[in-house]
Amino acid sequence: MCLAAALSPTAALAGAQQYEPLAASVQAALHAAIADRAAPEPQFSSIREKVDWLTEMSSRLSRRMPDREARLEFLKTVHYEAKRAGLDPQMVLGLIQVESGFKKYSVSSAGARGYMQVMPFWVRLIGNKDSNLFHLRTNLRFGCTILRHYLDIEKGDLYRALGRYNGSLGKPDYPNMVRSAWERQWHWGPRVIGPR
Repeated sequence: MCLAAALSPTAALAGAQQYEPLAASVQAALHAAIADRAAPEPQFSSIREKVDWLTEMSSRLSRRMPDREARLEFLKTVHYEAKRAGLDPQMVLGLIQVESGFKKYSVSSAGARGYMQVMPFWVRLIGNKDSNLFHLRTNLRFGCTILRHYLDIEKGDLYRALGRYNGSLGKPDYPNMVRSAWERQWHWGPRVIGPR
């Protein structure tokens, strides 16, 4: 019984992206953005920064994701996909915290799926029949690509882009929750260690 409960999709309280018709060129560009299947090895300015970031974020996430290997794979993939889309990985962690509470099989009342609560209509628009929104890399790739698309539409206005992402454009609650999670839980700056 516990195993069945652990494996079943959990409800999410997140909103849902709204379907908006896409120009053929935009649809093609978004499809190309999710189609690359390069290995998710994140790039950092140094090995030290990579180790520090993974160690710190892993520590912060350990209560929500107890399995160390799964947690490190998740963090590497978040970092890779966020940077690939030109997003701040810590902001994406804040968004995931608000959207799904880091639950891989989370499903919202509107039908949004996975960590980043991606609506299934995106699979029809920019994916293919094999796109599984509960797959770690697929979910993060779609979510980051969609948020980047909304940021481009909104000319870099993160507040409005987050509203579009959640289906609550113009309402402050969701963008404020993401910003709060980002700043309070996931803020990151490389450590500066001074002399003793």
